[in-house]
Amino acid sequence: MPLRLRKLIGTVLIIILVLVYALIATTVAVATLGESPWWTHLIYFTVTGLLWILPAMLIIKWMEKPGKPRDE
Repeated sequence: MPLRLRKLIGTVLIIILVLVYALIATTVAVATLGESPWWTHLIYFTVTGLLWILPAMLIIKWMEKPGKPRDE
């Protein structure tokens, strides 16, 4: 797969990942943390705010993988 196409696909995947992850994390927070103290919210949003980086790193690693050399 050409590098430019892989980067395009990876960029779209990262955007989808961030949007879906944010919706899920916020939905879980609203459903479970309604009456929790402020420090519980702080811990939850700190952890979930950093957790999306792991799958994003895998996508970026895949995007940067060298492509096949072209036959000339």
